[in-house]
Amino acid sequence: MKIGTINLRISIIAVAVVAIFTIFLAYAFYVSRDTRILLWGIPTLVLLLVIPLGLNYMSQKEYADVRPQYEREARPIRIKLINLNMLGDPVRIEGVVESIRFQIFNRPQYMVADRSGEISVKMYTQPEENVNVGDIVEVLGMVTKRYIVSGDAVINGVSIRKIDKSIEVREKKKS
Repeated sequence: MKIGTINLRISIIAVAVVAIFTIFLAYAFYVSRDTRILLWGIPTLVLLLVIPLGLNYMSQKEYADVRPQYEREARPIRIKLINLNMLGDPVRIEGVVESIRFQIFNRPQYMVADRSGEISVKMYTQPEENVNVGDIVEVLGMVTKRYIVSGDAVINGVSIRKIDKSIEVREKKKS
């Protein structure tokens, strides 16, 4: 579903919850034949879909609004140079997506690597475009700690998008 320029995506978990409660509602109505169950149950099922969509819309909109600021302020940096002294700094990295986790929750976490190292990029909403393992991406985000009190540096991603850049492989000269 698309509202304006924002592409909404509902998580698989939210759809599963609605499906399970639909089965419960159908069973409860079948057993009791009480129409009041439907009067309360159907609007509740609709809310179980609308609330995650609304939250996704608000997250997408907020990220779209701050993206221009990050594009202006973020400096390009190699992953190896990112450390805890840079907490709160906006950064821009380019690399290859090595793995993706937590995508079914609409909170994907990408492992992005360049030739100098790898770093975790946490997104708190789905990106605008589908990003897959092996894609070359540009990430805009802020350096944060993995955990509140301790942990290594990670990037709280504001934007992750595919870029058209090929990986250059140097061939060894035959001597």
